[in-house]
Amino acid sequence: MNKTVQKGKTLLVDGPASVTVTSGMVEIFGFVPSPTNKIVIREGKRLPFAVQENATFDISLAEKAGAEEVDGNTIPESWAKASEELVSLQVKPATVMVLGAVDSGKTSFCTYLVNRLLSNKKRKVAILDGDLGQSDIGPPCTVAYTFVAKPVTDLFNLMAKNTVFIGATSPNGATQRVIESLNTMKNEILPSNPDIIVVNSDGWIEGEDAVSYKVRLVETISPDMIFCFQQKDEPAPLLNALEKYRKVIVDSPSLIDQRSRESRKNLRELGYVKYLRNARVLSLPLGWLKIENDDLFGLGKTFTNVRESRKIYDLLGMKPLHLVDQPDRVTVIIGRKRWINGENLRKVEETTKKKVIVVRKGEEEGLLIGLYNAHRKFLGIGLVKEVEYLRKTIKILTPVSGDIAIAVLGKVKLDKNMKEVPALEESQTDVGFSKLF
Repeated sequence: MNKTVQKGKTLLVDGPASVTVTSGMVEIFGFVPSPTNKIVIREGKRLPFAVQENATFDISLAEKAGAEEVDGNTIPESWAKASEELVSLQVKPATVMVLGAVDSGKTSFCTYLVNRLLSNKKRKVAILDGDLGQSDIGPPCTVAYTFVAKPVTDLFNLMAKNTVFIGATSPNGATQRVIESLNTMKNEILPSNPDIIVVNSDGWIEGEDAVSYKVRLVETISPDMIFCFQQKDEPAPLLNALEKYRKVIVDSPSLIDQRSRESRKNLRELGYVKYLRNARVLSLPLGWLKIENDDLFGLGKTFTNVRESRKIYDLLGMKPLHLVDQPDRVTVIIGRKRWINGENLRKVEETTKKKVIVVRKGEEEGLLIGLYNAHRKFLGIGLVKEVEYLRKTIKILTPVSGDIAIAVLGKVKLDKNMKEVPALEESQTDVGFSKLF
């Protein structure tokens, strides 16, 4: 459909949709598209077309999409002032960090900053994406960076220069890994001599643990300037904790699209589809791989004490598919239809003085997995299809075609339709685990 919008108004378009500005002048997060630019808006995303001169739009809307005309510019004035402060920084390279709650506008603001930096002067700009739950630069559950050469409307369309797989949708429980990964990538960016590094962060800011994490992240990254979204008094404890850093308060956009947890999950699922496109099943010997972050299944590990393992078999009353002796637990993998008497499990605990974790074969199916080569270069993501314990092989659904040497298990699980489903946690595998009895 064609639509004409008057100067001084904004056209808000919710995806999935495509928009071409056929006449007039509009601005999208600091980017002025030409009539040859077809702007694609993915599902779950909203783009504001701020009309600078009377403009005509050619709009194609899919189901669930929409277009709404509103008065004024939805981009806050504080964003323009913030970009001016950034440009005035007499530091090279300058590192800036964006902090704020979920759906406060952090990613849109990062897009705006990048576009402003590229439009005013030719600068070398890097963006470092630390938002696990709503990753734009890399696959979901990763942190990643890239260099931006020209203005963009959606960071999701950029290709990552390097990525680190964390395997979770939140930094809670993986804070040190996230901090170390972001710092490693910042140090990887520096030799390329960028003018500015923009660091986006996740929306976990409430509570003592979140504040402690963000403070440690800031101290490690050591930004020259921090842009803080303030909605009511939400970031006040965090702002107080970052007293010694140069901070600039920015406002959230008016009419911001507040997404539900389900909507954010749907956006991640579109990311899984993107990064698992053209996947095929690979069967790899476990002996060829270094398996990491595998506290639950113990793949690649064995119970080295043969006498002790036979004793445990006797106590269990069966020989499991896999038995692993770990510092604080004994992991027992059993067949899909097998069961173990609860009293036998307690005997094993009494004998080993360790907690017994029991997992059924098949629980590994659908686990997200990060894949690297021998030089620890990120190759891509995959899904565990099956572990064949007797053959000591693992089947992985992945588009990766390089030589896989390292596999990092995640905490996220997907079904056959690439939808997130509850993953098996250690708390579900206690001796009181109801599935066993």
